[in-house]
Amino acid sequence: MSRRIRPHGPRSGAAAPWHEEGEEPDYRFSLANERTFLAWIRTGLALLAGAVAVAQFVQPTAHSEAGATLGVLLAATGTVLCASSYGRWMRVQRAMRHNRPLPMTRLLTALTWGASSAGIAVLLLVWTAR
Repeated sequence: MSRRIRPHGPRSGAAAPWHEEGEEPDYRFSLANERTFLAWIRTGLALLAGAVAVAQFVQPTAHSEAGATLGVLLAATGTVLCASSYGRWMRVQRAMRHNRPLPMTRLLTALTWGASSAGIAVLLLVWTAR
C-alpha cells in the first residue's frame, strides 16, 4: 500500500527533503499524527489563555507575586508546548516514513511538571486569599 518516493532529480543538486524520504505511510497514520500535533498546539494555546486570564484577573494585592508566578508558569509551559510540537510531529512522521519505532517525547514531562506546578500555585493562591 505504500509507494516509494523518488528523490529530487540531479537539477537540484540537493538531497530529498525529509518529507520525501523513505516510503509514504498510510494516510490514516499521517492524519492521526497531524491530529496529535493539533492537540499539542491546542493545549499550549489553552495554557497561554490561562496565563492571560491570570494576568488580567488576579488583583494587584498581596497576592500579586503568586499571580505573576502562576501567569509566568502557564505562559512558559504553553510556549514550550507550542514551540516543541512541530519537532515532535516531524520526528514521528520521519519515523513512520522509515518504518522505525515512534520516538519518545519529553513534552509529556514538560506538560506534567508545568501543569502540576500551576496547580500548586493555584492552590496556594486560593489558600492565601481566604
